Amino acid sequence: MLSKEQFKYLKTTHSYHLVDPSPWPIVAAFGAFMLTSGGVLYMHKFIGGWNLFLTGFTIILYVMYTWWRDVIREATFEDQHTVVVQKGLRLGMILFIVSEVMFFFAFFWAFFHSSVAPVYNIGGVWPPKAITTINTYAVPLTNTFLLLTSGATVTWAHHAILVRAKKHTLVALIFTLVLASLFTGLQGLEYVSAPFSISDGVYGSCFFLATGFHGFHVFIGTIALLVSFIRIVYNHFTDKHHFGFESAIWYWHFVDVVWLFLFINVYWWSNAGV
Repeated sequence: MLSKEQFKYLKTTHSYHLVDPSPWPIVAAFGAFMLTSGGVLYMHKFIGGWNLFLTGFTIILYVMYTWWRDVIREATFEDQHTVVVQKGLRLGMILFIVSEVMFFFAFFWAFFHSSVAPVYNIGGVWPPKAITTINTYAVPLTNTFLLLTSGATVTWAHHAILVRAKKHTLVALIFTLVLASLFTGLQGLEYVSAPFSISDGVYGSCFFLATGFHGFHVFIGTIALLVSFIRIVYNHFTDKHHFGFESAIWYWHFVDVVWLFLFINVYWWSNAGV
């Protein structure tokens, strides 16, 4: 066990960030255990399962807030995130996005497995005979325009912060957040008016799982950009030190690219023969 003096000495003799002792990992572990256990108990109709699930969910939300608060303090006010630390964070974000690519790859695999060689159970055609598909050139095309435009505005925000144009950064982010909100709203309207549901065979399952998880990622990306907007207002970022914002931008561009594949394959290609 290192003494406080030895720990402080180690923190000042290299470029790496030795984090202070934190209660949040163990608290997060307990919260995740309660969340999953409560969910399983609830699904099996055990008394108290729902309350345990909500307790775990609340703990997870609290830990997310406090742990990220500590990270912001270390990065912004204590200047602990050196160039070496930022390189590690960038690598971590890249690996996270790669894992997300694999996540969506599974949905596209299921989609093409069923659509390229449709089995006799669904009529031997794709989309299945009983399915009335969504018009490609209505909400889907509009959402494509909104999301691609948001990719351009968030790039504008990134370039603006690099040249220390705070006002331009905030304006560009406002445009991005508005476009993201419009996308989510139209996606919700599309779901409400869809002529099929997730229970309508393999087509409904593939459609709602792929587009639904993408919509969830848009929601998470919107929150990340909103947090970045607030941090820019409070001057947490500089032209050299803004990885939190940069990672949100990377994530948003990933969301853009996934939507292009969804639009081309799930919406346009599936309806091309209809």
